[in-house]
Amino acid sequence: MEAKITIDRMARGYLPMTEELEQVLAMKDDAYLLHTADEVRQKAVGDTVHIRGILEFSNHCRCGCFYCGLRAQNDKLPRYRMEPGEIIETAKAASEAGYRTVVLQSGEDMWYTKEKLCSVIEGIRRECGGMAITLSVGERPFEELRAFREAGADRYLIKHECSDARMYGRICDGKALVNRIGCQRNLKKLGYELGGGFMVGLPGQRARVVANDLLMLRRLGCDMAGIGPFIPHPDTPFGGYQPGSARLTLRAVALARLLLPKSNLPATTSLGVLDKNGRDAVFSGGANVIMRKVTPWAYRRQYEIYPTDFGEETDLITARRELEEYIRSIGKIPL
Repeated sequence: MEAKITIDRMARGYLPMTEELEQVLAMKDDAYLLHTADEVRQKAVGDTVHIRGILEFSNHCRCGCFYCGLRAQNDKLPRYRMEPGEIIETAKAASEAGYRTVVLQSGEDMWYTKEKLCSVIEGIRRECGGMAITLSVGERPFEELRAFREAGADRYLIKHECSDARMYGRICDGKALVNRIGCQRNLKKLGYELGGGFMVGLPGQRARVVANDLLMLRRLGCDMAGIGPFIPHPDTPFGGYQPGSARLTLRAVALARLLLPKSNLPATTSLGVLDKNGRDAVFSGGANVIMRKVTPWAYRRQYEIYPTDFGEETDLITARRELEEYIRSIGKIPL
């Protein structure tokens, strides 16, 4: 009963305590939570599902995060980098296929200097009309973030991954959470739409950490939040652990909708990998965004943060049309 009261109060704008979120996350029956989140979603952002094209242009990474297949220490992974001109041409093809946003994602690959990334951003602006540009290239100095913004980048996706500083250091090979949060705050200062997020089910993670992860999204004022389950990659130190819970992930997304009514919440790819029905469920529990790879097929299998089924090769126009049909089939409006 207390959890239901908390849900009702959150739907009216109440900011809960950590303990109250823990109670909701522990509910045996989450139907009421998901239904309430869906109602809040409908009132706040409507029935539109925003489709983002994600272009993974490099799988090189200087980091050693224990959960990620791209980690620098993974010598089993063939590495690739797309040239700036190829990135621009791929974004142009995605734009012609109907994508209004491209997410330029890579590992933390410093081969792409400020100048190279600015030229890519400017090239996409020149070739793709009003296409919005989201960057997801990891932690960068303030001056570089400002240059990217001035070149035309609209949004920046960089998840905090875990709100517990000690756990963050453990999963991210000794990196400091304070630096990640500092980067996110710099992005807000520079006028980016900030995309944050975290993983559910990390080794050693408790419900209290998930609750604090949710409150972190609120404190940062995230305009988008990607919340997905931990999925072990066999070529990482966390390869032997169990994956996170799809159900707990659905609850976290629903709570994020109550905490951030007007934010964009994607149905993450990782949730679909863990539970084939998870994508449908999350769209009935607060999500309003879906990302589809536009990465050239020659590179897709080499961008493996976690194991996934890439399916059969399909051209961008066909893949886009199939996704729009799926969105309409669940009663939503593709954009």
